[in-house]
Amino acid sequence: MKAVYSETCQVIVVGAGHAGCEAALACARLGLKTIMFTVSIDSIALMPCNPNIGGTSKGHLVREIDALGGEMGKNIDKTFIQSKMLNVSKGPAVHSLRAQADKSEYSRSMRRVLENTSNLSIVQAEVTEILAEKRKVIGVKTYSGAIYYGKAVILCTGTYLKARCIYGEVSNATGPNGLQAANYLTDSLKTLGIEMYRFKTGTPARIDKRSIDFTKMEEQSGDERIIPFSFTTDPEEVQKEQVSCWLTYTNEKTHEIIRNNLDRSPLYSGMIEGTGPRYCPSIEDKVVKFADKNRHQVFIEPEGLYTNEMYVGGMSSSLPEDVQHEMYASVAGLEHVRIVRNAYAIEYDCIDPRQLYPTLEFRTISGLFSGGQFNGSSGYEEAAAQGLLAGINAARKILGKDQIILDRSEAYLGVLVDDLVTKENREPYRMMTSRAEYRLLLRQDNADLRLTKIGYEVGLIPEERYQELLEKEKQIAAEIHRVEHVNIGTGEKVQKLLMEAKSTPLNSGTTLGELIRRPELNYELLAPIDPDRPDSLLRGVAEQVNINIKYEGYIKRQKKQVEQFKKLEKKQIPENFSYEDVPSLRIEARQKLELYRPVSIGQASRISGVSPADISVLLVYMEQQRRGV
Repeated sequence: MKAVYSETCQVIVVGAGHAGCEAALACARLGLKTIMFTVSIDSIALMPCNPNIGGTSKGHLVREIDALGGEMGKNIDKTFIQSKMLNVSKGPAVHSLRAQADKSEYSRSMRRVLENTSNLSIVQAEVTEILAEKRKVIGVKTYSGAIYYGKAVILCTGTYLKARCIYGEVSNATGPNGLQAANYLTDSLKTLGIEMYRFKTGTPARIDKRSIDFTKMEEQSGDERIIPFSFTTDPEEVQKEQVSCWLTYTNEKTHEIIRNNLDRSPLYSGMIEGTGPRYCPSIEDKVVKFADKNRHQVFIEPEGLYTNEMYVGGMSSSLPEDVQHEMYASVAGLEHVRIVRNAYAIEYDCIDPRQLYPTLEFRTISGLFSGGQFNGSSGYEEAAAQGLLAGINAARKILGKDQIILDRSEAYLGVLVDDLVTKENREPYRMMTSRAEYRLLLRQDNADLRLTKIGYEVGLIPEERYQELLEKEKQIAAEIHRVEHVNIGTGEKVQKLLMEAKSTPLNSGTTLGELIRRPELNYELLAPIDPDRPDSLLRGVAEQVNINIKYEGYIKRQKKQVEQFKKLEKKQIPENFSYEDVPSLRIEARQKLELYRPVSIGQASRISGVSPADISVLLVYMEQQRRGV
């Protein structure tokens, strides 16, 4: 018998994208011997599409990753080249930080962290088979035949499984950026009974900066005062000169070129079988589905400080090469454009995530976890957040500790995972603020207050950071109480400040808290008439005081909604519960509940095909069982 190499560890992470990095770091930092596999060392933390981290709702996820002890926020703070807080004209619930990254440096920086983390090894090899005995994972096999034994395996394969990159009639069996695809693991997963989907995503062309006429575009600058992603980053350390992005638009000529060549687009010719993301469509889809619009935004974004490659945001495409040249050249400022890398669509295999528990462990295979785009989601941030949760729970399973489940009232990550494991997603899932029903409580500014305690209990947050959080909580509570009881008179200094702020003058005394509630005023603005204000407040305290006072009524109302939600979430459904025994339960509901095996009444209520009436029947039956009726 031919000898093969073998090795034993505790956790095996398959894939080194944003999910794989967070999963591997979490396990290693929790003291477990971890091996991370990648088809290419050069693809670690690769950003194959847009050169940015964060954005609407995605910025929330990055802050939550940081609050739980993950790495993405720290890494983008070290490698960004432009930063901007989005939606500042709206309420704080939808404020989202977004940063342009130096893509190469982002990847190098994350790789340095991984390579210098204790308990973590990186291996360049293609994993071809998941090894399991009696529905329990025992390890993996690589293309060379080597066997690695482990107590948990975390699948973070991204868009690499049987990947195919397509534009026009060109089809290459490669992963993103021409990297090697993983062509064997899908069959192993199917053998284990795992149901697979075929999804697609895409990316626009990269163009040469020297061929762009920026005078025909609108310059997009970063914020004057930069706010870091990580709660541990000193704001003074990230104040630096930023690069500009640029805005231009498609036009009727662009759209005509696209319409005249739709028959050559693999999206419309049937060459592409996978389902694409609804909320990040190709330019072909935009022109077809929004035929009434005579132009679409195009963002020209630098890929880094030391490259001339520019990303053409908003013009993802799989049209043929000759059409791409004609199409991009029709856009103002791109008349003489030179394409460095063609736009392409990429098809790949992923799973139906309803096969997972909310812990991201497969229901039918103990010890097998899954995170990232392999779970049918899209985006670096969604991937990293899932990878972190999968890593935490894989480690805790090995250590004999309770699994971590975040619910919809605790985190955007809770919303993301709950949507994935309970709802039918026939396209890549993208996080949006509108998906979070408790978004006023789940702001990006309070992610540390919501989740750092969990990160500390898990073991990823150090004692010093935890103690600082406790002090921050005390300061917020004390300062809210203080300003609600500071009386403000009608003196000249007060009236002058109000006049300058275009706020109604006072006819009688009031409290500082009442003034903060005025839309045109805020905590910081009122500092000149608040002489007893503490000098040594921790970072973020003033912001929390301001938001909690201004939105007090709305916050209280949403907290009451959460109380009702929690009641259903706390009603646990036994793992071996038989829905067949529940009388009056509709056939569709019974089938769906048996299929997805929800862990709570709350989760059951969010399964498509399970009605409020079904939930009522279920509650009555469970109460009767509890009483022994």
